[in-house]
Parts: sequence; C-alpha cells; structure tokens
Amino acid sequence: MTSLLYRLAIVVVALMFCQPAPAQTTSPALVSREANAHKVFSAAGSERKVEALLQKMTLEEKVGQLVQYSAGQPTGPGTGRTDYDDMIRKGEIGALFNITTAKQVNAYQRIAMESSRLRIPLLFGLDVIHGFRTEFPIPLGLASSWDPEIVEQAARVAAREASASGVRWTFSPMVDIARDARWGRMTESSGEDPYLGAAMARAYVRGYQGTRLDAPDSIAACPKHFVGYGAAEGGRDYNSTEISEHTLRQFYLPPFHAAIDEGAATIMSAFNSLNGVPASANPFTLTQILRKEWGFQGIVDSDYTSLAELVPHGIANDGATAARKAFLAGVDMDMVSSLYHDHMVQLVRSGDVPESAVDEGVRRVLRVKFALGLFEHPFADESKEAGAMLHPDSVLLARTAAEQSFVLLKNASVAGGPLLPLSADAKTIALIGPLADDPANILGSWGGLGRPEDAITLRAALAEKIGAQNLRYAKGAEIIGGSDDQLAEAVTAAGRSDAVILVLGENGPEMTGEAASRAFLGLPGRQEELLERIVATGKPVILLVFSGRPLTLPWAFQHVPAVIAAWFPGIQGGPALVRTLFGEVNPRGRLVVSWPRSVGQEPLYYDALSTGRPEVGGVEPTEKKYVSRYIDEQSSPQFPFGFGLSYTSFRYENLHVDKTQLSARSLNEELKVRERQQSAVLTATADVTNTGSRAGVETVQCYLRFQGTSVAQPVRALSGFQRIALAPGETKKVTFQLGPEAFAIWNDQQLFAAEPAKVTLWIAPDSSQGLQATLEITK
Repeated sequence: MTSLLYRLAIVVVALMFCQPAPAQTTSPALVSREANAHKVFSAAGSERKVEALLQKMTLEEKVGQLVQYSAGQPTGPGTGRTDYDDMIRKGEIGALFNITTAKQVNAYQRIAMESSRLRIPLLFGLDVIHGFRTEFPIPLGLASSWDPEIVEQAARVAAREASASGVRWTFSPMVDIARDARWGRMTESSGEDPYLGAAMARAYVRGYQGTRLDAPDSIAACPKHFVGYGAAEGGRDYNSTEISEHTLRQFYLPPFHAAIDEGAATIMSAFNSLNGVPASANPFTLTQILRKEWGFQGIVDSDYTSLAELVPHGIANDGATAARKAFLAGVDMDMVSSLYHDHMVQLVRSGDVPESAVDEGVRRVLRVKFALGLFEHPFADESKEAGAMLHPDSVLLARTAAEQSFVLLKNASVAGGPLLPLSADAKTIALIGPLADDPANILGSWGGLGRPEDAITLRAALAEKIGAQNLRYAKGAEIIGGSDDQLAEAVTAAGRSDAVILVLGENGPEMTGEAASRAFLGLPGRQEELLERIVATGKPVILLVFSGRPLTLPWAFQHVPAVIAAWFPGIQGGPALVRTLFGEVNPRGRLVVSWPRSVGQEPLYYDALSTGRPEVGGVEPTEKKYVSRYIDEQSSPQFPFGFGLSYTSFRYENLHVDKTQLSARSLNEELKVRERQQSAVLTATADVTNTGSRAGVETVQCYLRFQGTSVAQPVRALSGFQRIALAPGETKKVTFQLGPEAFAIWNDQQLFAAEPAKVTLWIAPDSSQGLQATLEITK
C-alpha cells in the first residue's frame, strides 16, 4: 500500500509539472511579453509533426531522445561508452557533442537518418563560448565594451562558423551573475550586474539564433547555468550556494529570463546546490519558475554529469534515484551521465515516472529539432566548411571587439603629459613579459576551434608598427616560474629602451574558466618581482594585464603610470592593442565587475545593500570603529563597476527629470502591460561634453536607489546605459526614458511591484559618482 501511494504521488506531481503554463499574475515584469508564446516554436504545423512522430515511438526510442553523450574530446569525466554507432541505430541517442567537423557530424547523422527506424536527426552541440574558429575576446572582455550590438555580431560570426561544421547548438551564453573574482568562470560572464547581464544575454541569443532558427547558419542558444552557480561559496567552483528567493529573483534570474524571453531554445541546469537542493533536481527553479512562470517550451539540458553528481550531493544513493529526481524536477536531457539511458525505461515500467512525463520531455527535444530544420536538412555541407572560417570581415570584427573591450585603468602624467597614447614616432620600446608573445594564451579559456597560428601577438603587431630594430623583447619570466637569467635579460632590455610595455597576467586556459578558482588574486609566479624590477629602472612603464578576472595589484596601481585591463583579447589582440597604445583607437571599455584592492574584499559588488552602520564620508575617526569596515583594508574597490578612462575627458551637467512624483498605483497598472515596448513613465536628461582634445566614446550610465521600501534595496542599481561619440568640445544631451519596470522591486511578498519610496537617480560615468536628483513614489 505504501508503495502504491508513493507511486500515485509521483504521478500527481509529474502531471502537475506537465500542465500548460498558467498566466503569471505575481511578477508582471518577468512574464514573457508575448503571453508565454515561445516565438522559436511558433512555426505552423510543427506541433502536429511532433505529436505524429511521438505516437510512432517506442518507450526505448522516447528515452533515447533524452540521452546525450560526448563523442569527441571530453571536457570532464566520461561514461566510457564506445558503442555510439549501435546506439544511434537503435534510436537510443538524441544528441552528441564535442564533434567539430562537418565530416564527423555527417558520419553520425547518416547512421541516424539511414539506419535508425524513425530517422530522427541527431542534435550536435559544442561549447562555442566566444567564437568558433574566429576567436573574440573572452565574454568578460566582450561585456566590457558595454555594446550589445558588437556582442550580437560576434555571436552571429560564431553561429555561421559553427553551423558550417554541423554544430547547431552552443552551450552559451553563460549568464550567471559573477560577484566573486576568485571564481574562475567569471571569465565567461558578463559581470556582476543583472541589468547589463540581461542586455548581453539577449544579444548573444539574437546573434546565435538569428532571425530564424531554421536558417542553415543559425544555432540554438543555451543560457547557463540555471541557476545561482556564480554565487559559489568561497568562489570555489561547483560549491554550494545559499541565495534567498528575493535575491534570486532580483539579481540572479533576470539575465536568464531575458535570454528566454529573447527566444533561447534551450537552457542548461547548473552543478551547484541551491539552498540545499541541487540545481539539476530543483523543481522550484526548473518547473515553477522556468516552465510555469516563464512558459519555457524548449529543452532543459543537464550540465556535464550533473545528474550523476546528485549522488555525491547527497540527495540520491543510486543512479536510478538520481535519474528520477532530476527528470521529475524538470531536466529533459541527460548530458553524459547515461542515467536516463540506464534507468528511465525501468522507472516508467515500475510506475516511478509516468510515461506522460517522458512524452513531454520528448516533445521539447523534438520541438527544438523541428525548429532548427534538422528533419529537412540534417546534413552539413562539407564543401562550404573551410570557406566559412576566418572570413576577413569576421577577423576585422574580432579586432574591433578587442579594441572596445580594453579598459584603461590608469594613465598618469610622465614628463608633463599622460603616458598614453604613445607618440607615433616613439623610439625604442622594450616589450617584456610572459604573455607578450604567447599566441595560445591570447585566446583565453574555452577557445573553441581557435588555433595559436590564427592569433597575432602583441610582439608581432608591435614589430610591424615600429620596426623590429626598435623593439627590445625579453620574456622576463614564465607565467609561473622563471629564472634569474630571464629577469636579468628583461632588466637589460628595459634599460636600453625609451619606454617599456610590460605584459603580465594569468595562464588563460589553465588559470581561468571552469575548475580554475583562485584563493590568491595577485600576479602568479615571479611576475610581481619582474614588475618591480622593471619599474626600478626608472623607465616609463605601461602595464597590460591579461586575465579572466580582476587581479589584486596594489603595488602596480601605486607605482606604474599606465595600466590597461586587456583580458584575453582573441586572435586580433596584438593589432588591437597596438592601435590602442598609439592612439589610433581611444579606449572605451568600462568595468563590468568591481576591481578589488585585496582578495579579502571578495565577494565584491557595487549593488550591495547598505548596513545599519554604513561606512560613509564624514564619519569622525573616533566614531569610525563601529561601522561596517575592515581594520586593515579600505572597503571601497580599487576601481568601481562602470569605471574606465579615455584619452579625452568628459563633463556632466544640467541633470533634469521631468517628474518629481510618481504614483505606485499607476506604475503597477503600467506593469500589467505585456508588450515588449512599454511607454516611459519618467524621462531623465543630462548634458555630456567632451572637454579634451580627442574624439571619444563615453558610456553614460543611469542608476536608481529606493529607500523606504518593504525590502532593503541596493545603494545603487543600473537602470540604463548609452554609448555616445563626442568630438572635442562637443556636447550632447543624453536622454533616459525609464519604464515602469525601472521603479518596481521584488517586495516582501515576492511580488514584483512598485511601492511608495524615496528615489535617488544618478546619471554618471560609473557607479561611484555622477549627477544626482531625487523624486518620490507615492501611494
């Protein structure tokens, strides 16, 4: 009897999860603006095709559609299986990944289309993170452009190249909010802010999926990792996360919802546990939020072996239990664990999993395959593969993207003027550092099919610019390690030169990305020693930092006159840096993460809550002890979110808001409108003037703060940004039209709504300053 009741309960829960998504009334700002109609799957007749095919499938063939394996170079622990050909013939595999050529793809696809009973095409995926063959800056660098358009263009190039090789599914974008630089996967993120993260998420989806997902050069996007992965305790990858529902909804979910609302066809569940429940077996996030509130109809794919990892997580003692819990929570496809293949048929036959629930999972997989046009065009055109790679326009875009990603952090005066840009007739330059001539590291982690021979290093580009006879190159040290002779050679090269460009940082593939968390964020190896010895020569030094995260460099920021965060800039990193260093391009990148002074400040982010005892300016020294602070470090970051210098300067003035009062009741009425474009409820303007002698691009940012609300709100929250180009002496009026969602919060009832509040608005160059106005939200 107990077993029967248990099985009945399982059936009830599963059927509840399979019900059509109801209209969402509690969170209007996060409801799909198209009434939960997922635009990717709206093709006429596709649902009829799905149902017709489903009726022909055996239970084993249904389960096969939910099974995914890595058939190429693995990126983690595998299953040990080698019988993919036979499994495909039996209809026991729905998707493969880590296959990177059209010939390999077609070989597997031919088995599915010619030898399996139902001729259901395979779906081929790959981690196409910041380019396929044409490698762009790492995502943290791309986001530092604050330019969704260039991110979309980069994703479109990646889609064209990947699809030419038969890859029609990318496990990207990573839209996790990243607040802790110790976490290695910060390199794959768009930073710490949900508003900017949402804008970048939409851009990636548009770029990958194009205007039609069934176009031959479009690929399905897969935002990841759902959800909370970036909040790993201690910044240690795969670690547990504890995130309140309020914080989850306000900070961590918006980029995911933006990606889904933009039409992402798939989504990936995360490795981490969330409030004690592993994210790959979490019905609250995977079913309640994703399916019911957002109306998502596509595939939920597990991360690599994350279903098998439910056992060490401690919520399952065997593979069958892990499979059942993950599937009923909402994971459609099992990546690599093989638990669905091994256990799902028996789970259905025993009554532990309803076959109707399996049917729903299969519908989602078939839906994506039909949307991609795989049934009509399952094979890649091998004759076009080579010609799609490294197109000149794509390479030029990679250079432009790199130029826009660089963040000028410091540019002090040397001999009467800023050290940068360098003069076009610069004399002898010493180029020093382990990353100055490293074509593999310039690609960073998750380099796709990018090859070192595709990349142009800074040494090669600089030699072309100033002539090899004027360049003194010395490695100086290894990224980790190095010899006294290397150090001495570098010091000699610096002493014989007029200026020094020092290129230091991390090993991109090994020290950033997945499984690359760091407890210390300084320069590794002997690089700090190299830095200090080069500065001691007295020559003007420009420091270029190659990294996948901010590094703690207090000595450098005190003693080095010019510093640029170059991230890992991709195949055109060398030419892009040369054009920037010599002023052919004016730096325009802005930080998307707060730059720490020391690792003890982490996690560090600008949109924090105030404490009851905030550390604020004007506190008397005798009163300063009993405030929220460190006794051995400043509380503020080295550089704030949104910060970045230029070779020119800008002035902000004449802030104006067109209303000083808004009505919470009226705002909430506006929030009920579901259209993509909502009317503005407040307009804020300011004049921005280029006060320097060079043309430049300024990223103007709009921030809000709410006080007096039912739940404490951040001291600032980004609510808009614009990039404007200004000639020397030119003034432009920048206008922010804020909709009702800008004035709503997740309140103490977990409802997204406007409340009576005092509102502070800033128009600013970064999150620490700016012009300020106040207004009020009344009842």
